[in-house]
Amino acid sequence: MAALTPLPLAAIELTGGFLGRLQQANSAMSIPRGADHLERQKAWVNFDNVAAGVADAEYHGPCFEDGEAYKWLEAVAWDAGRTNDPQLLEWLSSYSRRIAAAQDDDGYLNTFVQSGQRAGRYERLAWDHEIFNAGALIQSAVAQFRATGLTGLLETATRTADHLDRTFGPGKQEGTCGHPLIEMALVELYRTTGDSRYLDLARYFVDVRGHDLLDPTHAYGDAYHSDRVPVRDTIVPEGHAVRAVYLAAGATDVAIETGDLQLLDQLRSQWQNMVDQKMYVTGGLGSRWEGEAFGDPYELPSDRAYAETCAAIAGMQWSWRLLLATGEGKYADLIERQLYNAVLPGVSLDGDSYFYANALQVRAGAVATDTRMAAGGRQHWFGCSCCPTNLMRTLGSLHTYLASSSEDGLQIHQFASATIQADLPVGQAVVTMETAYPWSGRVTLTIQDSPRASWGLRLRVPAWATGATLQVGESTLAAEPGTYVHVEKSWTPGETVVLDLPLTPRFTAGHHRSDSTRGCVAIERGPLVYAVEQVDQADAVVVDDLLIDPTILEEEYDEELFGGVPVVIARTIPRQPDPTAGDQVPLPPVRAIPYFMWANREVGPMRVWLPASNPFG
Repeated sequence: MAALTPLPLAAIELTGGFLGRLQQANSAMSIPRGADHLERQKAWVNFDNVAAGVADAEYHGPCFEDGEAYKWLEAVAWDAGRTNDPQLLEWLSSYSRRIAAAQDDDGYLNTFVQSGQRAGRYERLAWDHEIFNAGALIQSAVAQFRATGLTGLLETATRTADHLDRTFGPGKQEGTCGHPLIEMALVELYRTTGDSRYLDLARYFVDVRGHDLLDPTHAYGDAYHSDRVPVRDTIVPEGHAVRAVYLAAGATDVAIETGDLQLLDQLRSQWQNMVDQKMYVTGGLGSRWEGEAFGDPYELPSDRAYAETCAAIAGMQWSWRLLLATGEGKYADLIERQLYNAVLPGVSLDGDSYFYANALQVRAGAVATDTRMAAGGRQHWFGCSCCPTNLMRTLGSLHTYLASSSEDGLQIHQFASATIQADLPVGQAVVTMETAYPWSGRVTLTIQDSPRASWGLRLRVPAWATGATLQVGESTLAAEPGTYVHVEKSWTPGETVVLDLPLTPRFTAGHHRSDSTRGCVAIERGPLVYAVEQVDQADAVVVDDLLIDPTILEEEYDEELFGGVPVVIARTIPRQPDPTAGDQVPLPPVRAIPYFMWANREVGPMRVWLPASNPFG
């Protein structure tokens, strides 16, 4: 039923540029350091103790520690597929063997329960993450198979899926996991093996929710577990943000594979309501620390924003599935917004420390009473390491979000320096893309190889890109924001297509229903949301006291800042001008940098939303 088809893993290669350097930093720093952290946390010792049959062995980490190990191993798989690095391949083989050795004969695998932390299996479905861990195992195994062709972990994961299929479903044990993930995993296993049992089980796990089969007694209630309302009746995501969006992504997979248009339409409506009512300007999701949850519509406090990194990653996964299902550019727009402004803030520029929650404001004198708080700066690791491991696997597979194919040609969704090969119905096309995006808005595509028959090339024009143009040969075409510009012809190797996206800095007004942003403006430039950090300001400019003139924005290029960054300059005005004074010396200008770069020098006052004098009249 999908309108678009994802390209094979090896069909897209980042060749440098901004996203290429991100992926390289992930390979060089984040993944190796992740290996060290997991070893120190003794995540793998849990598997070894179970395999060795150690009675009353000490268990290490939270009940979902297996899942964090699997997510890290998925990141290793994506990197191994790109690089064929011997160390990565050895990790895949050795850790896969340790995982397999801990599996029970009937396919059950969960070291928390197997270590004796529970008297039996599936006693606390709402809390113990047994099925979640199985989902992470399946995702890791499918990634390893697709990236490298290795089948060892896939065999282990398939046995686990078979165990779940024998255990859960109509006429069997009723219920599902308190933390969704298995739904996406089972559909990917179905796509990999062709076994429809896994698709049927995924559909069961989607439809069983909202029927009060999980623990309703916890303070956060059924919504926390995505179990208050059936998926097919859900109007807008609620409860724990990561869980709710993972569930929606898995349900979208089910809708695509079963041709369930009614379910797909409901999910599209749910996505739109989330974007309109429950999403930060950064693309961050989840406004309440209590329950790591979505709040009420337009409840989006800047200083108390939770905006968990994992929730933004889940949002990218959901939007990717809706993009493939529909071909509509708004889903690719959100992937871009969340990548640059809600995912990337979660990792430091050197790839070695992380934010769990991503506040949009830190006040002077703020004290971090929790390692997740932005006021404490990025941390090298967390006891719950979901955000670091999730970031690693996302950056490792980042190139897969760039392009897709369909019956009528090739679609470019994200902009990066890359080589793209697509097997189209009329033959193979090879296209290179060169760009300094997101710093520059010029994207040049060169046809390297093409079948003789005509085929279509579609390029996304972001909704913010007013004045965009497309040049094909000697012709320059207007490119309407929020659409895909389409050129269909018989291509000749060497032909170029140039998309120019104006990156003029702009103000965005806060929504009048959101108390935290009413009367405020945010600064954006191209796909990037900007933030004002105290460290960049003159002494007379106090971030906590800003009042912005919302009519003037300029920019300058700072070669010394992080290797070179466009800085946006705003004007600030006194909050209480002296009416008796003569000509007053204007306050120094306000300097804003990309939000994802904040807290890479020091942690101090910062804000995204800036109070404005009479914003937009």
